[in-house]
Amino acid sequence: MVKGHVHSLETFGTVDGPGIRFVLFMQGCLLKCQYCHNPDTWALDGGNAMSLEEVIAEIEPYIHYYKSSGGGLTVSGGEPTLQAAFVTQLFREVKDRWNLHTTLDTNGFNDMDRIDELLKVTDLVLLDLKHIDNEKHERLTGKSNVRMLETARWLSEHGKQMWIRHVYVPGIHHDEKDLLNLGRFIGTLDGVEKFEILPYHQMGIYKWKLLGKEYPLEGVPSPEQAEIDRAYRLIETGRKEASKIEI
Repeated sequence: MVKGHVHSLETFGTVDGPGIRFVLFMQGCLLKCQYCHNPDTWALDGGNAMSLEEVIAEIEPYIHYYKSSGGGLTVSGGEPTLQAAFVTQLFREVKDRWNLHTTLDTNGFNDMDRIDELLKVTDLVLLDLKHIDNEKHERLTGKSNVRMLETARWLSEHGKQMWIRHVYVPGIHHDEKDLLNLGRFIGTLDGVEKFEILPYHQMGIYKWKLLGKEYPLEGVPSPEQAEIDRAYRLIETGRKEASKIEI
């Protein structure tokens, strides 16, 4: 029996997809984002081993709330596609039992052939685009953004619905050219139902310290609302520019 390595769970999530949702946070991530507020999810051998039935038992008491609110199940992380076999089985099971809406929250750093079966039972993908500039992306996360952009294009080409999310860190995401380019890229994609900027916060610093890690963004403030508004305007300008290009 395949077991999943689970970091934690939330029974009444309201921000990771439509409606009220059960949110399962899987253990393990190959990125090392400088602003990560859950560095304790990085270790691939951590978390609690849970069977499919154990997870189902956690979901079942709240099914009425998920169904009546238009919500469902979101699997996040860490990076859930690292445990694609388990998440695929879980999504199939909740659909067979309750026809529950399924959402995958991913950073996009994956092999599309490896997660093809998972995406067949995924209704919505929350795709986190960390940075549009590859060099800056590598400094921020430790990995290239090539796979992430390929994932976004694949989802677009295969008719998958997406919410694209982008964490904004002052001094890292402020460049006008980058924000315009991000908008231009998003403007080439089909299936983007929603775009969100998530303002950087410092709530995870204590976890870095508990793990004995030096926090790389020490002293960086959360962005002012004016910065977020400017970023939205520039990204929307880029999207409009892309939509005018004839392909």
